[in-house]
Amino acid sequence: MSKKENTLTIPDELVMNKIYLIRNQKVMLDSDLAELYQVETKVLNQQVKRNLKRFPEDFMFQLTKEEWEFMRSQIVTGSGIKRNISALPFVFTEQGVAMLSGILNSDRAIAVNIQIMRIFTRIRQMLADNTDLRLDIEKIKNKLDNQDKNMEIVFRYLDELLEKKESRSRVTEERNKIGYKMP
Repeated sequence: MSKKENTLTIPDELVMNKIYLIRNQKVMLDSDLAELYQVETKVLNQQVKRNLKRFPEDFMFQLTKEEWEFMRSQIVTGSGIKRNISALPFVFTEQGVAMLSGILNSDRAIAVNIQIMRIFTRIRQMLADNTDLRLDIEKIKNKLDNQDKNMEIVFRYLDELLEKKESRSRVTEERNKIGYKMP
């Protein structure tokens, strides 16, 4: 394999666009990984099936028919992926992608795998940063909600005071005045 092929890099955006959220897990399709590794999907899946002990449920799982139909309608993969329609794709979690480097023995697979691992790490960091930001926003919202509640209480007390004042003034107007009356 030439040095040029070893240093070949794939744009990060291309890899990021191939990471999906399914069953609350970030995963990659077998066909997308095969394309990145420059092997046929069939070859990749054969290697995986020969090494099934390395791929427990949290590393790899097969999509249901409903999940696959939904994904195909969302990402419009019909023309790009040559796949037997009855064969449902496998998806690999971050750990599953890492395990693939152990069963695919090519320099390209290793280089692509390293790049994918770095992107997964970057995504995890971005999510952590967003989580901190989200928590700060929640704190601000809670403070604003408390201030709104406090303002409501103040206005309610003011309304009650105004009502009391009006009722007192009505009572004083209705009372007969005492003292000397001039005819």
